[in-house]
Amino acid sequence: MSFESFEEIISFAIEKEKEAAAFYEEAFQQEVFSGNRKTFEEFAAEERKHQAMLEGFSKNREKLSKYQFKWVPDLKRSDYMLDLEYEKGMFYTDILIVAMKREEQSLKLYNDLTEKAKDENLIKLFKILAQEEAKHKNILETFYDDYMAEQGD
Repeated sequence: MSFESFEEIISFAIEKEKEAAAFYEEAFQQEVFSGNRKTFEEFAAEERKHQAMLEGFSKNREKLSKYQFKWVPDLKRSDYMLDLEYEKGMFYTDILIVAMKREEQSLKLYNDLTEKAKDENLIKLFKILAQEEAKHKNILETFYDDYMAEQGD
């Protein structure tokens, strides 16, 4: 994909959100503990909200100007972890690592595309997408930190 038109980018991003929702839905279905299931269920719903947001941008670019940016701290926890391949039956912490790495990679992609874009609408769109991925990465890293702290890490 060339990422040169607004429509191409929106289409690509919508597909990525659908993939992410499917990932979290599968993790939700596989998880045996209700608290962990709820976490994955909420993330799937969040990805569906992102999909709807992008579909809204696709229909009305004016909505881009209404998006509110907020600073999202980067805990960098996932930056020091190895990539894992998702497999059914993984431990909760391993699924969190897979999820963190997915969000980290998406964040990097959108930040890289922001640097290469020349059109102001595309730059804004990439920044919005990066912000949303940064939020997820932060939440997942916080979940991971909290869980590991409970385990004595």
